[in-house]
Amino acid sequence: MTTTTSRLLQLLSLLQTPRKWPGQALADRLETSPRTVRRDVDRLREMGYRISALKGPDGGYRLEAGSELPPLLFDEDQVLALAVALQSAPLTGAGIEEAAARAMATVRQVMPSRLRHRLDALQFTALPAGSGAAGSVQPEVLLALSTAVRSRQVLRFDYAGTAPDNDGGFVPPRRVEPHHLVATRGRWYLVGWDLDRNGWRIFRADRITPKLPAGARFRQRDLPGGSVQAFVSARFRGAEPGGVPGWPCRGAVVLHLPAEDVVPFAGDGIVESLGTGRCRLEAGSWSWISLAASFGRFDAGLEVEGPPELAAAFGELGARFTSAAGR
Repeated sequence: MTTTTSRLLQLLSLLQTPRKWPGQALADRLETSPRTVRRDVDRLREMGYRISALKGPDGGYRLEAGSELPPLLFDEDQVLALAVALQSAPLTGAGIEEAAARAMATVRQVMPSRLRHRLDALQFTALPAGSGAAGSVQPEVLLALSTAVRSRQVLRFDYAGTAPDNDGGFVPPRRVEPHHLVATRGRWYLVGWDLDRNGWRIFRADRITPKLPAGARFRQRDLPGGSVQAFVSARFRGAEPGGVPGWPCRGAVVLHLPAEDVVPFAGDGIVESLGTGRCRLEAGSWSWISLAASFGRFDAGLEVEGPPELAAAFGELGARFTSAAGR
């Protein structure tokens, strides 16, 4: 059973959110009765907090603007949200990286020990988002992965979607040296050295079910590409582990379009104006077919500059499209 003081702090924490709270909703969240909520609201008012009570179907309790709150009314989930938000600050492009780091240090210094440990436990690398569907991961899984990365301990986990390696259908746990927890493309990923497959792998965190206890400690390995950002970017572009960062297939075409019409849609490609409504576009992709298709999306005449693999891919696409039109 919670004490009156802890319940009041929980109530204040809920009222900080910019919404109206029906009495029953507050009672459900605090696991108490609406009558107790009314009494607690009165106690807070006596302490100087301006809490309005609105009647009717759209009514509820709301903390009025300008009310001064005691600091750091964070619950455990809010601490994780704070850690994710401040560590993701570099992705905003607002130039607030240093301010975010100072904010994290300030908050940490005055946070209760129990919550400070939770704040410290979640450390990750935030990379540019790119495209990709969002994935949901349980907070405790993120904490387990981050802790294993920080402590450099072998992690055992079940990985959803792994095919059985024997006739009995048994799927043994993966054994991985976890090196980086990464947030990018709307998902969370674990970058690690797979001990059973003897190579670097990227695992989706939403498919991981960690197993305890953690294994032996390991020595940090050098990540291909020199940084986690270079490695992850290369893998998402189709490069093999340890390969040259960048797209595995690169080529160039001359488009019968002005350069200014191509630049907004060129992505990481290089556009060179050739004058008189023509431009050269050099770009890359994970396969020659996909690269040819990406050039074709500009809906304009084009000339293949090279390499021969790109020209062959255009020929294969042309045959496919001709067959599809015939059907």
